[in-house]
Amino acid sequence: MGLRASLDRFFQHDAFGGILLMASALAALMVANSSAAGWYDSVLKSYLAVTINGEGLQKPLILWINDGLMAIFFFLIGLELKREMLEGKLKNPRDVVLPGMAAVGGMILPALVFAWLNWGLPSLNGWAIPAATDIAFALGILALVGSRAPTSLKVFLLTLAILDDLGAIVIIAVFYTAELNVDYLMLAVLPLVGLIALNMRGAHRLAPAILLGTIMWFLVLKSGVHATLAGVVTAFCIPIKDRYGKSPLHSLEDGLTPYVLYGIIPIFAFANAGVVLTGLSLNDLLAPLPLGIALGLIVGKQIGVFGVTFAMVKLGFARLPYGANWMHIYGISCLAGVGFTMSLFIGGLSFESDEMMKQVRLGVLTGSVISGLLGYAALMLAGASADDQEEAEGTTPA
Repeated sequence: MGLRASLDRFFQHDAFGGILLMASALAALMVANSSAAGWYDSVLKSYLAVTINGEGLQKPLILWINDGLMAIFFFLIGLELKREMLEGKLKNPRDVVLPGMAAVGGMILPALVFAWLNWGLPSLNGWAIPAATDIAFALGILALVGSRAPTSLKVFLLTLAILDDLGAIVIIAVFYTAELNVDYLMLAVLPLVGLIALNMRGAHRLAPAILLGTIMWFLVLKSGVHATLAGVVTAFCIPIKDRYGKSPLHSLEDGLTPYVLYGIIPIFAFANAGVVLTGLSLNDLLAPLPLGIALGLIVGKQIGVFGVTFAMVKLGFARLPYGANWMHIYGISCLAGVGFTMSLFIGGLSFESDEMMKQVRLGVLTGSVISGLLGYAALMLAGASADDQEEAEGTTPA
């Protein structure tokens, strides 16, 4: 019982998702640089087709993962966004101001750093790659710090990361849409109308909404708009309260979260993090594309998140999260530079060639690893949180 209880606590720990994601990325690196590299590459490029009379979908496995499984990931993000907007951290505008502005700074500055290094080059199309933050990785590293970080800091990082994901969704919709097929896009309106009707009725059953969402995903994919957006739209049409007073959204989010965190995201990481290290040199890392991504995640995120937070507090527009000091904020600014999942995803939308994607993976892995290590070190050096001090002194905040 003792061992089983310990394992249960480990699997339920906030850091487990980040650890599993890291293990998947390391496994991809090991396989891509072993004798199994050919198998790894051929499996990801193998074609899977779902067709009727020759019409349907035919894509390599890597795109089924990136367009299909990641639509479920974005569906979960949509559920979280709707819940937070109606009931949680995004409901009160005053609570959103500081992390919201920090998220904006943390998206603009990395993009500017990348653009500065890639201006006039074809690689400029990847300007949004370092603008993203990986929630699972960042929260996992913060969880490893334990009680040395105040509770309010987790709320700050979570709100920042959620708004960062919202910004990434907007960027994907506006800047990474392929040539439009208007016929399919118009057809996608039909299941959307059905989803809106189910939401307005407070429908209790989830199966009709999931079916309509799947149809909309297919039609949006065929239209040229990135299909993961169908996941977000479907999520916003799941009722937060049904006509019986229960919450289909809460039930679906709770049931889906472990499958996404412990299944879909690790699969995505394993499929996308395989960088062949043989023959790599410092010059490869200093090429504009990987260097722009790495410096965007490391330098751009720190300047954007920390700089905006510092300015907002010093100008009197906001206050630091309770119990946090400036070293805590610097640590969070570094963790925001762990862009792994979302950065690799946007990289896949930006470039199609294997050579360009190899550079993307190199930049994302370098920038994310350095940012994660810096963030962990800064938070460990930040000192005991006010939560710990009050517990030791037997006091509570006023």
